[in-house]
Amino acid sequence: MNAGRERKQGRDGRNGEGGRRGGFWHDNSLTLAFGAAFLVVLAGQALSGRAEFNEQLGVDGLQQITLLQYLASSDFAVDVTENWQSEFLQFFLYIFGTVWLVQRGSPESKEVHKAGPESEREQRMGEHAGPGSPRWARTKDWRQHLYSRSLGLVMGALFVLSWLAQSIAGRAAYDEQQLRQLEDPVSWGAYLGTPDFWNRSLQNWQSELLAVAAMVILSVYLRQRGSPESKPVGAPHTATGVEG
Repeated sequence: MNAGRERKQGRDGRNGEGGRRGGFWHDNSLTLAFGAAFLVVLAGQALSGRAEFNEQLGVDGLQQITLLQYLASSDFAVDVTENWQSEFLQFFLYIFGTVWLVQRGSPESKEVHKAGPESEREQRMGEHAGPGSPRWARTKDWRQHLYSRSLGLVMGALFVLSWLAQSIAGRAAYDEQQLRQLEDPVSWGAYLGTPDFWNRSLQNWQSELLAVAAMVILSVYLRQRGSPESKPVGAPHTATGVEG
């Protein structure tokens, strides 16, 4: 989440280290490691969620379900998507917020005097693009405008889609609970106004926003040697937007 990184670039747009490459696993280890961890944790959630769900079914005197049935259930879907949408919301707000908002001394912020979208020269756009720049960065039409905001727009779209999925799955899970209690199901529109929907959303939003705020301010005074999310260990507390 380091918004203030300014890596040294070579003339061809590669990193200042000369663009040296390792093997596939080395060069993609961060994505692969977190992707694998995601699958492991998701599997663990499925197993524990199914166990908890079957416990509740036993209390209600209902037949228990298999793991595959649980994976296809609305209960599993809403538990997963309610976390996804909060994560994408966090990054969407962070990406757009850090264009204008700064925190002096934090590596999670750009330098204080660079608040705003910055010039085309600073962003290597249009005539300032290098040989290694993306093709759409060199254009001067709608493609450049779209590409220059593509990260935030995609994160925003993923948030909206996952929030929509949460609302659909949440409504199905809510109706199942209503029927078990011999109460009438509700429409999708009515579910959007229920405490269940907003509690699922807000309890995740507040935790994500707190985590971002904590990371921004703690990184002013604390260090993690070797991490790009931290300033160099010896950097002054007032140094802003520097890379470890």
